[in-house]
Amino acid sequence: MRARVGLVLLCMSALGALGPSIVGAQEPRLVGRLPDVARMQVDSVLDVARAAGLPTEPIVDRALEGAVKGAPPAVIVSAVTRLTGELRVAREAFGETASSAELTAGASALRAGATSADLGALRTLRPGRPLTVAAAVLADLVAVGVPADTAVAAVLALAREAGDAEYVAFRRSVGRDIALGASPAAALGVRLRAVTDLITEAPGNETGTTTGPRSRKPKP
Repeated sequence: MRARVGLVLLCMSALGALGPSIVGAQEPRLVGRLPDVARMQVDSVLDVARAAGLPTEPIVDRALEGAVKGAPPAVIVSAVTRLTGELRVAREAFGETASSAELTAGASALRAGATSADLGALRTLRPGRPLTVAAAVLADLVAVGVPADTAVAAVLALAREAGDAEYVAFRRSVGRDIALGASPAAALGVRLRAVTDLITEAPGNETGTTTGPRSRKPKP
């Protein structure tokens, strides 16, 4: 009898030790927002991301966004799985020291049509400089109708010399021209020339060039 009681106590103790880790593996913000099966699948994706050292916040945000929009559970699980893969590719392109914000922006750029090689080129052209804004601008340009290849080429054309402020101003100008009736490609072409001319003429720019080698040429 004592042996049986001792075994029960031992099992309870073991379960108590495992309990916090099991609870900790669940994302509390998803409880009640997704069916249990889908939530457990998303939790598994989050576990994989944590083990790989990837940011989990954008994955949770994607799942919550799907829940708010009423997306089918299978679609939500597929979306977070795809995002995890994109974050992994972005880290491979940007390097192990890339921030969560950089990886999230890189994933958005990949979803917009950029390739891992494009992200790698962006990293090469901007050594030691943050990539969040440049990658986000690429995704934004595609979102307003600029063809993906053209958006990639423009972002890479500015990568060596443009700062974050120039990228933001460029994106706003393109969006404004499109709103006024210009085609996305035409708006991008005009604003790209304006930005590159401005950078070239800036004091201290003795090279007379802004881009270095381009992996792609913007489409007219």
